[in-house]
Amino acid sequence: MTVSRVVLLIVFALTMYWLWSPYLNQSAKQNATQEDIIATPDYVATDLKQTKYAETGQRSYLVEANKMELYQQLGFSHFTAPTFTLFNGPQNWQLTANEATLYENNMLILEGNVKAFNLTEGAMISQINADHIQVDIGKRTMRSDLPVEIVGPHLNITGQGLNADLNTDIIELINHTRTIYYDQ
Repeated sequence: MTVSRVVLLIVFALTMYWLWSPYLNQSAKQNATQEDIIATPDYVATDLKQTKYAETGQRSYLVEANKMELYQQLGFSHFTAPTFTLFNGPQNWQLTANEATLYENNMLILEGNVKAFNLTEGAMISQINADHIQVDIGKRTMRSDLPVEIVGPHLNITGQGLNADLNTDIIELINHTRTIYYDQ
């Protein structure tokens, strides 16, 4: 191979690299940008306090949280240290957790030290404790597949899994473990 052929080959390779490099780098930048857009919330609220109303004009729920991130394209909001108060006439419940995710279909998933307080005076069940609870806000139902503890003024019930209808205050343990009754 002569020197002129080697120089011509190097010039050709550099020219091809110079022509193709914008296309090669552009796709990598587009992929990174699209991933960043999906992972970035549309807006963030701190010290949030928001009331949601039903179509009838009655309060549906109140949410308070240290931080809320809305991911509109993905269809959910993520809350840090939330307190949800579900209004249902005389049978109201207040739910707290370390974090929660509320989806557009009104499905609420609470995770980490979840506590559900029954705000009805004189109720047999005053509190439900779990690590994970899923709430259908529209139907006013709660469910969990993990260990739960149900606390009342005169009882303490533990079990695995829970189905609850907050409209009727019917709470069903899927797998009952233990019940302790206290003297009345």
